[in-house]
Amino acid sequence: MGEPLSLRCLSCNREYRPWAHDYLCPHCGPVAGALDLVYNYRLLSQRLGRGTFAETRQLSLWRYEALLPVSADYAVPLRAGWTPLYALPALARELRLEELWAKDDTLHPTASCKDRGTAVAVAAARKLNRPALACASTGNAASSLAGFAAAAGIPCYIFVPRAAPPAKVAQLVAYGAVVFKVDGTYDQAYALALEACDRFGWYNRSDGQNPMIVEGNKTAALEVGEDLRWELPDVAVVSAGDGSVVAGIAKGFLELQRVGLAARVPTVYGVQAEGAAAIARAFTRFQAGEPILPASAGAKTIADSICVGEPRDALRAVKAVAETGGGFVTVSDGEIASAVRELARRAGMFAEPSGAAPLAGLRKLTADGALAPGARVVLFITGSGLKDPQGGLAGVPEPPVIPPDIAAVEEALG
Repeated sequence: MGEPLSLRCLSCNREYRPWAHDYLCPHCGPVAGALDLVYNYRLLSQRLGRGTFAETRQLSLWRYEALLPVSADYAVPLRAGWTPLYALPALARELRLEELWAKDDTLHPTASCKDRGTAVAVAAARKLNRPALACASTGNAASSLAGFAAAAGIPCYIFVPRAAPPAKVAQLVAYGAVVFKVDGTYDQAYALALEACDRFGWYNRSDGQNPMIVEGNKTAALEVGEDLRWELPDVAVVSAGDGSVVAGIAKGFLELQRVGLAARVPTVYGVQAEGAAAIARAFTRFQAGEPILPASAGAKTIADSICVGEPRDALRAVKAVAETGGGFVTVSDGEIASAVRELARRAGMFAEPSGAAPLAGLRKLTADGALAPGARVVLFITGSGLKDPQGGLAGVPEPPVIPPDIAAVEEALG
């Protein structure tokens, strides 16, 4: 595994020994006390070459064990990571881009990118001999934890808002998790999960709480680097809810530069729904020299996976994205729904609304002139459309019902 030097607080810069604290800086507390794992990048730059990861022969995120805080010896058998990167040449030409790719994280065991963070968090829980895991989620992190906990044989307890999509709740039940449907918002479910973990000693996998999640999330960027033979794209576009996914991807690209595997870092853009844009607003305040926290806004969007009013990883997301020279863009629910259909019909990828939001964000960025013509861009598609088939297909007419004869087919075609 890697050479973590310390846990560093993103607010006060205090440093602690690796594994000294599970979640937060004890001085700064909840939200402001986010901890980041810092590695010995100088040593790693001496050890890692461009062929190092391929030499592991691992076809999962554990091929990047050298940049992870926990050994693959603690991993569960389910594959996380090593998802495909697809070229989208027709869309690239239309948007006047040199190249466009989509990183398809819908092809994880539980059908979302959340399996990356979960894989590392569950491995950490096994290393620490924790008896149970828990998390709060709008659905994807919950189903991810339920699946990986089942594979590990560890009990898990899940808190989801009452409005979580039925398909996601069905996954939880199938995996045998103990599920609490909270009669309230995601933020209320999150607060209750924190209290329960504190009361019962469960290891908390929740985004924005556990620094292991970001370590798993960053592997998507490492894979893109390896896929593109370390010639990183100019721009990366990622949806943002709690902030841990976009923060992890930005960190992954930054670490590739720090260990000498990449010459530069892509400009990372986070995409939020207009009705749930707390991090985008926090970024605007940061640019104006104002405090990032508190980060709070309304939470109303068809993209349930990024429908977060009080993002717990806003501080980390703003700082990581800013370090890449990037920013945040907001898109309407209509633009998100259009992106769901466009991605499916033009690229053969059925994404849930949050997973298609990066395409909507890219269209807005190009229309606003934020990207130079001829840029090389990667979109991160974070979750399958089967997670929430109604969310992105609202307003799409049902197929017609016809009698079972060829004349009816001819009439329908006419």
